[in-house]
Amino acid sequence: MPDKTTRDQIVEAADRLFYRQGYEHTSFSDIADAVQISRGNFYYHFKSKDEILGAVIEARLANTRTMLERWEIEGSGPEDRIRSFIHILIANRADIKRHGCPVGTLCGELAKLGHAAQAEANQLFTLFRTWLRRQFTLLGREADADALAMHLLARSQGVATLANAFHDEKFIRQEVEEMRDWLRSCAEGALRQSRSQ
Repeated sequence: MPDKTTRDQIVEAADRLFYRQGYEHTSFSDIADAVQISRGNFYYHFKSKDEILGAVIEARLANTRTMLERWEIEGSGPEDRIRSFIHILIANRADIKRHGCPVGTLCGELAKLGHAAQAEANQLFTLFRTWLRRQFTLLGREADADALAMHLLARSQGVATLANAFHDEKFIRQEVEEMRDWLRSCAEGALRQSRSQ
């Protein structure tokens, strides 16, 4: 894999800082300091913080697509793939406890600011929603696939928000277990329905 370009380093540093500090509270200087480059070199790559935000959202979308493709390959079926989504909460629990969900916090902040990039950031949720809807359809829940996708997205966001508020890892683990049980019941319901037809 080739070495990361300065532009890539700027985008990665900005992504981390936007997540940890928030978009509004992250300055050009913060990002330049994190990458350890001069302001002149920084401005060569990005003229405004909004340009950096656009690049961060593009990078997050690309990374999310790659992750979803990996789950498609590694998952033995739709239930297994949906379980991978649920397990994000466990895999990222340390960051979630400190900073919340990276998608939810960015979308929420941009909405409060009335920022023009809000719609772009919301594409991250749309990507998950579309993917989850497809998985629930494959699971045999075509009639309510979108409602189930939205329910799971909403629940995972709620867990991330409360885990961040209370810094409670036990809560994350408990909720993940309940979501796994819920998913199992969704799959069993679909199986019973297909047998009765």
